[in-house]
Amino acid sequence: MPEVCWPYLTPGIPEDRFLLGEVPVTRLEVRVVWLALTRLAPGQVVWDVGAGTGSVSVEAARLVAPGPVWAVERDPRAASLVRANAARFGTDNLRVVEGEAPEALAGLPAPDRVLVGGSGGRLEEILSLCAGGLRREGILVASAVTWETMATLMAFFDRKPGWEVEAVCLNVARLAPLGGSRAWKAQNPVYLVRAARKGEDLGG
Repeated sequence: MPEVCWPYLTPGIPEDRFLLGEVPVTRLEVRVVWLALTRLAPGQVVWDVGAGTGSVSVEAARLVAPGPVWAVERDPRAASLVRANAARFGTDNLRVVEGEAPEALAGLPAPDRVLVGGSGGRLEEILSLCAGGLRREGILVASAVTWETMATLMAFFDRKPGWEVEAVCLNVARLAPLGGSRAWKAQNPVYLVRAARKGEDLGG
């Protein structure tokens, strides 16, 4: 039985429901948009490369069940958190692969969707393997917190024929106490780059 009951179908589990340790967690607002751009459906095979705490993996696993989510994470502390959070939410279709990408991706079943949250400085290698391994009409959505990473993502897919690319920049502010009042506290912007094989309906 899961430790945490989260009965809602829509993504957006609050950060404090996850076990975090010292590993950064993807903010709720970013997760919601990320998963929406990924277009998940039951039965899909998903790779989450650089899974961190597993917050995105858990939410994806809830949406694609009984399809598997393969959470790839090189940091043993983070991999342990992914396992713990998978158990916490009862996502038994979430499988942890502890190791460094792209080598750790070898032998995994071909994905319908790929999420890239961390690269360990090997982004182009990871993108090359993931883009080549995606099934027909597959979608890859990667996050970036620096302009340099964003530029690498765009440049990679600009060189690849047969892909349609879109990007968004998320600027989120949350209401927070300020003295005896409240004010908006801005979070660091996050870029999301979505690459879909041509022929996939990108919507409006």
